[in-house]
Amino acid sequence: METMDIAKKLVAYCRKANWEGAHNELYADDVVSIEPYSTPEFDKETRGLNAIREKGRKFDAMVEKMHSIETSEPLVAGNSIAFTLTMDMTMKGKGRMKSPELCVYQVKDGKIISEEFFV
Repeated sequence: METMDIAKKLVAYCRKANWEGAHNELYADDVVSIEPYSTPEFDKETRGLNAIREKGRKFDAMVEKMHSIETSEPLVAGNSIAFTLTMDMTMKGKGRMKSPELCVYQVKDGKIISEEFFV
């Protein structure tokens, strides 16, 4: 799969908050995920597809209600993908918040090998 095809599919999954669908179809087994900083809930770095799937499930369990998700169209340069993602959500015990971030991905051999989020 070409990088632009992966980018379009990834954005479509993100718009539906279907993290696991994206993981199952688009991610390599040895993928790395890097958050902007460590939190009590998540480490700064997560390695491996199964650990990233679990991170996605844990995030979903923390969300009381997803009000909306907005993404930009993806930008592709070589094997890199970038887009903005803004989630308007109510987190359990924390109230409603908007969470804008820049999402950057690296692709190799038709699979996402890394993701990094910037706030």
